[in-house]
Amino acid sequence: MVRQERQREQTASMEDYLEAIANLGGGTKVVRVKQISEILGVKMPSVTSALKKLSKQELVEHERYGHIKLTTKGDRVAREVIYRHEALTRFFAQALDINQQIAEEDACRIEHVISSLGMERLAKFVEFIEACPLGRANFPARYKYYLEHGQPPQDCSKRAMKESK
Repeated sequence: MVRQERQREQTASMEDYLEAIANLGGGTKVVRVKQISEILGVKMPSVTSALKKLSKQELVEHERYGHIKLTTKGDRVAREVIYRHEALTRFFAQALDINQQIAEEDACRIEHVISSLGMERLAKFVEFIEACPLGRANFPARYKYYLEHGQPPQDCSKRAMKESK
């Protein structure tokens, strides 16, 4: 089997730390080791160890006993993880009708291993079904049209479609 894309640079655990820092900080708030420890359910020395690794990779800025801040590179990685998490959660909750808590838990596990192509298609599928519900006639052909043209067919609602990135 030939691998068509490069491996992610971060482990699932490191991605979880970056995601937690981004969610806790919201871009402006101060983040501390204890907060990360609580949200991830790990001990504070584990957080400190992870922060050292992330700091060496220039993904976070952190001094001992100080505040934690994502670097520009760290923020980019965190936003990618959050995007995957949110898209997967929406897919499980909306397309598969899984309750929100289980959808969140499943998304958290899968967000680290899904390929870029798989993630892109899944996100587009969720956007599409928000505009063209599954019950409508000729669903597969409409979805193929959406993938090829980047927009739903004219007979679908555009209310839920997001601009392409």
